[in-house]
Amino acid sequence: MAELRDEILAEIRHIFATQLERPGPVELHHALASDLELDSMGALVLAVGLEDRFRVRLDGADAGVVVSVADLVAVVERALAAGGSEDPAGESGGSAE
Repeated sequence: MAELRDEILAEIRHIFATQLERPGPVELHHALASDLELDSMGALVLAVGLEDRFRVRLDGADAGVVVSVADLVAVVERALAAGGSEDPAGESGGSAE
């Protein structure tokens, strides 16, 4: 489980650095809005990036409970555990069709 948490955190850092152009530190204890200055557009970019990477659907109902990076990691972990992805690393590259 720690590996998955690290992988999700790494993806969050990647999205912050590349898509949001904020290369500074992103740690589990950081508050998304106050510490990382994430606005609603940035939150959308982050959510879509995580959904694409991990092939999950993040529930909008969770938005109110996501305050910190750790909260966001937990939401993605729950989505994966609920069966949101058979290939969380996104490495299959093909389909079984």
